[in-house]
Amino acid sequence: MQPLFFPDSPSSDTNVIDRIDRALDMTAAIVRGITDGQLHVPTPCAGWDVRTELNHLVGGMRIFAAELTATDAGGDHEDDWLGTDPHTAFTAAAGLDRAAWHHPGALDTTVRLGFGAVPGPMAALIHLTEILVHGVDLALATDQEHLVDERSCGELLTIMQGMNFGAFRRPGMFGPATPAPADAPAHRRLLAFLGRDLSTH
Repeated sequence: MQPLFFPDSPSSDTNVIDRIDRALDMTAAIVRGITDGQLHVPTPCAGWDVRTELNHLVGGMRIFAAELTATDAGGDHEDDWLGTDPHTAFTAAAGLDRAAWHHPGALDTTVRLGFGAVPGPMAALIHLTEILVHGVDLALATDQEHLVDERSCGELLTIMQGMNFGAFRRPGMFGPATPAPADAPAHRRLLAFLGRDLSTH
């Protein structure tokens, strides 16, 4: 599964860094609740277990932080960033990530990602999606849905629904939307919109 990416998404949201902060807070609380015995539980992200998705998330934070601060991340996205202590690895990466987005001029930076260079506001929205959606995946996989930030999920879903999203429903990006009840909580409607199969979660 490739990183979450939608290059024509709105990029003028002046609150995007605040939203990243909220997503980091939510996901940190979820990660703290993950036990060693849950690391190999499957997540709604097809083909990934909890450890794989958490590792992808930590790698992404380290790479974004390095890009924003013009430093070396120390590895590639899918390297093993967790080692023997996933919780400490997440906490360290999240701290670097948060500080980097609050660095003056962060949104004026051009961020080089695996698929090319994108302007700071666009990169921030891509990163928000990574943190929030993967955090929700981990919550569902580890029975921690009560920790999901429904407001943040609803806001992101509204942004996506306002886009011409069909162009991104292809292998390696997003699958076709899956069914979700209209009265389902925002986080489930968000994952269903992105093509997650929630039938077993």
